[in-house]
Amino acid sequence: MADNSPNIAIVGGGISGLVLAIALIRRGTKVQLYEQAHAFGEIGAGVAFGPNSVRAMQACSPDIHAAFLKVATRNQWPDKRDVWFDFMDGYDKTAPVGKEKLLFTLTTEDGANAVHRAHFLDELVKLVPEGVAHFKKRLDTIEQPAGDGKVRLRFHDGTTAEADAVVGCDGIKARTRAWMLGGDDKPGAAPVYTYKYAYRGLIPMQRAVDELGEDNAKNAKMHLGKDGHILTFPVNKGETMNVVAFHTTQEDWPDTRHLTRSSEKKHVYDDFEDFGPTVQKIIDLLEPNLDCWAIFDTGAHPMPAYNKGRVCCLGDAGHATSPHHGAGAGICIEDAAVMAELLAEPSVAKAGTSGLEAAFQAFSDCRKERTQWLVQSSRRTGDLYEWRAEGVGNDVEKIHAECEERDEKIWGSQIEEMVAEAKQSLAAILKA
Repeated sequence: MADNSPNIAIVGGGISGLVLAIALIRRGTKVQLYEQAHAFGEIGAGVAFGPNSVRAMQACSPDIHAAFLKVATRNQWPDKRDVWFDFMDGYDKTAPVGKEKLLFTLTTEDGANAVHRAHFLDELVKLVPEGVAHFKKRLDTIEQPAGDGKVRLRFHDGTTAEADAVVGCDGIKARTRAWMLGGDDKPGAAPVYTYKYAYRGLIPMQRAVDELGEDNAKNAKMHLGKDGHILTFPVNKGETMNVVAFHTTQEDWPDTRHLTRSSEKKHVYDDFEDFGPTVQKIIDLLEPNLDCWAIFDTGAHPMPAYNKGRVCCLGDAGHATSPHHGAGAGICIEDAAVMAELLAEPSVAKAGTSGLEAAFQAFSDCRKERTQWLVQSSRRTGDLYEWRAEGVGNDVEKIHAECEERDEKIWGSQIEEMVAEAKQSLAAILKA
């Protein structure tokens, strides 16, 4: 470690916090990570990464990319390796199981790279040196003095920690975001309900093949319909089929403190009663009891800036998105790549406190437009899948065209250009 490198505190030990910690450590920056749970862990199941995400992993560290490759699963048919999703007519009740009409296909250079969140996290944890992570550290507040004094973190257990700067990677319910916005009661401090929820399930692959046919089980599919859609894709190196069933509702979520609740398969049948036989068969394969996940995001009150002095929000802490683009985790990794490169710039350490503030300002200036566009675009995309989008409805050609345009905006971006833009912004801020 360079003697003059800043000491960075990372709040939150999910994928974004771990990726940032590893990227900073690989660049010689001193890091301490604080996680409120008793150990590293990820909730949820499958998550997909587009080509932009994979490029960002490589930019963060070759070790992170290698960890991803250990657990990544692509479509199992060789001729579908470049397919992101096949979009199917899930609403046609006349089509037999496995015989839905193909509406359109979206492709990328790498197809759908899917991982099980927990398995990816397990590989990332192996890259974090001993002594970096601290558990059972739930953040209460932050104290940021004027001048060059250390930023202090106060935790719920009564302990404190100090650092030169703090990066909040504490997710959709981020305490760092609430602190930056002025308190829990401020607009944007808490995420908002999008009036969509999702049932999640994992099905053994052989069972899925037997009931749905090999193509439907082993390759990524999106079953579209009115007010709902179901996506499936392989995880665990093809041993398991991941299922996420989304539904739009007019009802408020009953408990905003808890974004999941226990449910039963009969509720899934009720929500998808108008869908066709393939969707019904997928539901048949789910477990009798499963969790229902509310879809919240920060779209109603976007943060005016991700930085406040020497405190900065990254990933879901700054711009939590709904999952309809399959891009939220990947955008967080883009954030980490940009942040790591900024904090590793020699000019930042040389300038001390003002250098850290400049790095965080450059990060916010360069990441805000893309990340907040994603939050809004993901909402729109969810409605496109469910034939609810204004001006589009169930017009397949319009759905295809708009989905392709939006996804290409995500996939086509180059991390090298993002980093270069951020470094130019940093230089301009330091010069001013």
